[in-house]
Amino acid sequence: MRLKDWARSRNGARAVGVTATVAFFVLVEALIRAGLVNQFIVPLPSQIIASIPRIIAEEHVLDRFLQTMQEVLWASVMIAVVGISIGVLFFKFRGLRLACESWVGAMAAAPIVLLYPLFLVIFGRSATTIVMIGFVAGLAPVILKTIEGLAGTRAVLLNVGRSFKVTPSQQFWKILLPAALPSVFVGLRLGLIFAMINIVGVEFLINFGGLGQLINELAERYDLPGTYGAIGFVILTSMLFFDVTARIERWLRPVE
Repeated sequence: MRLKDWARSRNGARAVGVTATVAFFVLVEALIRAGLVNQFIVPLPSQIIASIPRIIAEEHVLDRFLQTMQEVLWASVMIAVVGISIGVLFFKFRGLRLACESWVGAMAAAPIVLLYPLFLVIFGRSATTIVMIGFVAGLAPVILKTIEGLAGTRAVLLNVGRSFKVTPSQQFWKILLPAALPSVFVGLRLGLIFAMINIVGVEFLINFGGLGQLINELAERYDLPGTYGAIGFVILTSMLFFDVTARIERWLRPVE
């Protein structure tokens, strides 16, 4: 396999990504040691790496990591089920779509995290509040991209289905949904991003469990290496969920 082809393969792309990440951290380390970046704002990457065993042993970061992952998982499942269902409903009923689509788009731009006092009143200071905020924050992109995917199905596919006299149910499951899957998964990834931002943000704000609470505690102690190390676990959570969604998409679309 030629070098160019290997770089374009999945393993090659991952290797390039890891190499670029390592090179970035080496560059940041060099800039800090040269005095070009303030060490009181950005700690040395080597200090961040050295802090990880400490926060694992002393701060119970793995338990917090699992709690945040569980919250993101529940929010993601709810986003997928409810968001895709509403998107299908809007696609089927054009009048409902015209009435509500712009409001859904506005909701995508709204700072949902600022509504956390209302959610605290409704659900109490609990993990349910965090999950529900993540769910509401990630719902809009899934709805919009589901509508876009279904509406963008090529007419020739629908015409072929009609020529075989497929039922409306068969048309949806055999033609519309498979054609819409790429757009639907884009919406799911965007929804996951919005959900994770809000989940970690609310954990930070209400100081309740998960990685957000840990980041809050470490920041208040001005433990910069530990704070950045905890943020690294948030990034790890995001990477795991993105990898899972990519694998599910490949499983649902095996031809590609």
